[in-house]
Amino acid sequence: NMIEVSATGLALVVKASKTFPSGIFITAFADDADPLDFQPTEIVKTGVDINGNLLSWSAPAPQTVTINVPAGSEEDQNLAILLDANTAKRGRRAAGDNITMVASYGNGSTTTARNGRITNGSRGSSVAGAGRLKSKQYTFVFQDFDFTRNR
Repeated sequence: NMIEVSATGLALVVKASKTFPSGIFITAFADDADPLDFQPTEIVKTGVDINGNLLSWSAPAPQTVTINVPAGSEEDQNLAILLDANTAKRGRRAAGDNITMVASYGNGSTTTARNGRITNGSRGSSVAGAGRLKSKQYTFVFQDFDFTRNR
């Protein structure tokens, strides 16, 4: 049985409650880093009691999501604005955007991450040894996460 794993057709919408309430549309992705990365999330904690019995307990955990986009692209420019707006600076309060991200895949499935914050990103443009600008990385953390299967 063949399993199709093509990622062609990926599109993201990143909505930020204050800075980009209508959303940032992302369709240009890095070619030198993973375009979209959902890091593994530990959902169960474990330990061992004094007699060697395994203990386990469920613990809510945030989902970290990283996006890599081409430096200087419209996507990069908008994500840089979002990063800057949510950066605390002297004499200015950070926007504190509540972020929702919807990933639509070419096979028709979607992944939705809600109640998130942008946590870090590349503020400058790094240069690779090959003489090109390195892709820009932006990281988010989300409280709520769900997906729909392909239709």
